[in-house]
Parts: sequence; structure tokens; C-alpha cells
Amino acid sequence: MKQKIITFANHKGGVSKTTSTASIGACMAQMGKKVLLIDLDGQANLTLYFIPNEDDIETSIFDALVDGAPLPVKHIRDNLDLVPSSLEMASAEIALTNLLAREQLLSRLLDPIRHDYDYILIDCPPSLGIVTTNAFLAADEIIVPMTPELLPLKGMRMLDAFVTNLQRVKPSLRLGGVFIARFNHRKLNKVVEQAVKSRYESITMKTRIRENIALAESAGSGRSIFEYDPNSNGAKDYLALTEEIISRNQ
Repeated sequence: MKQKIITFANHKGGVSKTTSTASIGACMAQMGKKVLLIDLDGQANLTLYFIPNEDDIETSIFDALVDGAPLPVKHIRDNLDLVPSSLEMASAEIALTNLLAREQLLSRLLDPIRHDYDYILIDCPPSLGIVTTNAFLAADEIIVPMTPELLPLKGMRMLDAFVTNLQRVKPSLRLGGVFIARFNHRKLNKVVEQAVKSRYESITMKTRIRENIALAESAGSGRSIFEYDPNSNGAKDYLALTEEIISRNQ
């Protein structure tokens, strides 16, 4: 198995992007994989997932990207590290505008440490700006979580176009997977799921994440879903999805 950088992205918010990054990362770490999580979102939800007390965060990814500070890697637990975000990242689009080679700052920060990890997982803001561009150009592949609703499905066209445009800079860049989160058995869910499978047949993940209250409850508790409620549907589904992702990288 080779080391891999995976960016989790969707320019629409509320699609379980952060929950997925946190859960998959925690699951990989429990499996013995060495994992680094990177929070690029100004809301810092991934950071607060594992570090509920903001006072414990002295420097963030903002300081590294904008001010050239060393990458602030915090150890969370066995096999799991985190580069935290902060509210300052909300202004990162403006702060990065005038920096030289601003689209590849993250790639350069990760180059010296990428071989220290089996997986580096990046959580993006819900936008297609400079910060997300950095996350895409640093990645080996992009995985898209989406909820089974019409607007996220329509928005995939924008994401497709964004990736196609960046392939001029990085030809190897690709969408590596799409999966459905917050799935229930309403008719619309099934219709959208079928539309996703039809359009992205080769990269649609077999696993779907069922709607599960335990996933929402575990966020901000400092515990992953596997620690909070290991018998929940959320834990079972993210275990299956993590195994599927790893199997694709064998």
C-alpha cells in the first residue's frame, strides 16, 4: 500500500464532510494506519471534533499557510494527528490572494512529512476558492460526500468543472469516490442515489452512511463515533466505508 493524500470536498455545506473526515480518520487509526487530519475550514469543526477546548489551540493551519509558520501538528491519540484550523481561516481567501504560488502552499507544507503517514485526510471549506484549490492540488484523489438531495446532485457539475480546470495544472488529479451520507429510505433519497450511481458509476462507493443521531452527538465530544457509540449504525457504516477506501488503495 502506498501513502495517500485524500481530500474530502463538496462546495455545499451540511453534507457530512467533516463527520466523514473525522470518522474515517479515526477508523483508519484504529486499524493501525498512521493518519494525519488537516482542517482547512474556518468553522474549525474538524478541530473541535477532537479538541473541544479552543484554548488548547495555539497555532493553526492559517499561520502555516499565510505566515510561513511550521505546520502545527497536534497528536490526538495513537496513530492519529491533527493540523487544527481556527476562525482566522475564514479570512484566508483574502490573506492568500497576494502570496506567490498561493495555490500550492499546502503541497509544499506537506512534502516534508507526507511519508510519515499512511493517509493524510483533508477537510475543505464549502467553497471552490483558493483554499480548496490548495487542498485539491495537494491530494492524490478527491472523495465527495453528498446527501441524497437534488441541490447537491446539481452542484456536482460545478465540482466536475473545477476538477477539470485544475487538471491543467495537475493532470493526475481525479475524483476518486462519491458516497451518500445521511441516507434514509424516503423516495427522494433513493431517486438521487440512483442518479448518482448512473452518473458516477465507476467511482460510486458501495457503502452509504445511514442517518444516525449518534454521529451528531459524537461531534464536539472529543471522541470519535467508534468511542462514543461503537454499536451504532454510524460506526458500522463508517467502518465499512473505511474498509472500502483502504481496499481500493491496496
